[in-house]
Amino acid sequence: MSAADSDLRGPAETAVEQCLALEPDESCAIITDDKREPIGETLYEVASEITDDAVIVRYPPGETHGSEPPTPVAAAMAGADVVLAPTTKSLSHTRARTEANEAGARVATLPGITEEVFTTGLDADYELIADHCADVREQVDGADEIRVTAPAGTDITFGIGDREFHSDTGIVHEAGVMSNLPAGEVFVSPETATGTFVVDGTMMPHGLLDDGRTLSFEVEDGFVTDISDDDIRETVENAAEDVGDSARNLAELGIGTNVAVTELVGSVLLDEKAGGTVHIAIGDDAGIGGDVEAPIHLDGIIREPTVYADGEELDLPGQ
Repeated sequence: MSAADSDLRGPAETAVEQCLALEPDESCAIITDDKREPIGETLYEVASEITDDAVIVRYPPGETHGSEPPTPVAAAMAGADVVLAPTTKSLSHTRARTEANEAGARVATLPGITEEVFTTGLDADYELIADHCADVREQVDGADEIRVTAPAGTDITFGIGDREFHSDTGIVHEAGVMSNLPAGEVFVSPETATGTFVVDGTMMPHGLLDDGRTLSFEVEDGFVTDISDDDIRETVENAAEDVGDSARNLAELGIGTNVAVTELVGSVLLDEKAGGTVHIAIGDDAGIGGDVEAPIHLDGIIREPTVYADGEELDLPGQ
């Protein structure tokens, strides 16, 4: 094993043993592609030490997030008790993943995972992360209104309505359950929102923003009405040509609970989980408890937020 692979060993053990709780009498399928092989091989090595019924399946990277994997890959997923999928393009929103869950598999997808993100986001105690999620949920569940402010200029109020908060803990111990890894957030698709949010952390297509650079968004009645950044505005406008105002939907409010992530690295998958940050997303919310379908879901991470639930300030993890 190379030095890089040995660095992957601890995070791989966390994923297989703590997050998925693989047992000796269970089968495990590691689904990976040509660009993620070191992570896949390390997960396979750990799984193979627990069960004799472990396989690793590798295929060429998919064309886009949500592209269906080859038929034999889907069959391996549906036939396993536990599936871990470190892939370049996400398998989260695929029929193959859905059918694996319906067949009873516990699934963790690791979309776009890099070795840096893997070692940072999974060198963590996920039982502690689950506790942080529970603590945040206790503070927000039942709230009618959430307000977020931040030093860079954010001041936005969300109407929660009948929507429920959800926890992404990374603990996948029950048949038919799935999670992204790295994990660690509490999130909701609000019914409405009004105000301004200013991203000063990470947002695609820019990655980690330089110090002092910000992206500003104006929101009225649950829709983004003004975007300061040309690239993101163009992405939203292009999507709006297909789906109209759904592309401008204020889709998500998320609160990071992974206290192992102490610095943003430029990966939305990891940075949105950073303890004590907030992320706000535009576009599709059908997959997270909303009713809007759109071809985009753009998350922006906000540093040093203050969050209020019905006027009461929250105690955020990691702050």
